[in-house]
Amino acid sequence: MKVRVAYIEEPPFYWTGPHQTATGADIELADVTLRAIGASVIEFVPTTFDELLPGVQEGRWDMNVPLFVSAERAQSVAFSVPVWALGDGFVVRQGNPKALSRYEDVASRSDALLGLVAGTVQRDTAMRAGVPEGRIVAFKRQSEAVAALIAGEIDAYTATAVGNREIVGTHRALEAVAHDVSGDGNTPVGAFSFRQDNEALLRAVNHQLRQYLGSADHRARMAKYGITTTEIDGALQRGA
Repeated sequence: MKVRVAYIEEPPFYWTGPHQTATGADIELADVTLRAIGASVIEFVPTTFDELLPGVQEGRWDMNVPLFVSAERAQSVAFSVPVWALGDGFVVRQGNPKALSRYEDVASRSDALLGLVAGTVQRDTAMRAGVPEGRIVAFKRQSEAVAALIAGEIDAYTATAVGNREIVGTHRALEAVAHDVSGDGNTPVGAFSFRQDNEALLRAVNHQLRQYLGSADHRARMAKYGITTTEIDGALQRGA
């Protein structure tokens, strides 16, 4: 059985490593899961965020790496059980010159511009917090948003707090600010996604994930990428 899996460039979850090979926490999870259900060939296909859902719908590949689950996305693709629960955070320039720690801080400052990757759930979160659409700058790739932040073209970049730690680890001019989500019980979850009529693959993946998620091997593999019990247990509590 051959399975094609699409991914984008967002460490530590998925990125293109040495020798043009896909790597990352979710790449490893996909590989372990698919081999356990009998896949003999797994092909990882690099793409952009805006192509993930159309690509799997059109059959250009069989499965997407995990992305946030939303009611809107669930109308076009079928999601697996959750594999992580991740809170948001900002990346800002060192010193956080505009003191941006929450979406509400961006909303309250008329001179603050917020960057994000087009199509991500953070756009809706920001707008619900009162950030005007005109002060949200969308980029096709994370690398473009980070470059704009360093250049001073935006004041904060929003993504997952876990992913943001990876960004600041390689850009000393930047710092990460995690949003406080303690005790709210609403941390968004992420899951693999499939074409809606690909029921056999979805069932097989879900069956294996339910056995594997939270195991000692799973936790050890994820810990290598900075994904902790908080992110794993949050997913397990939400349906795995």
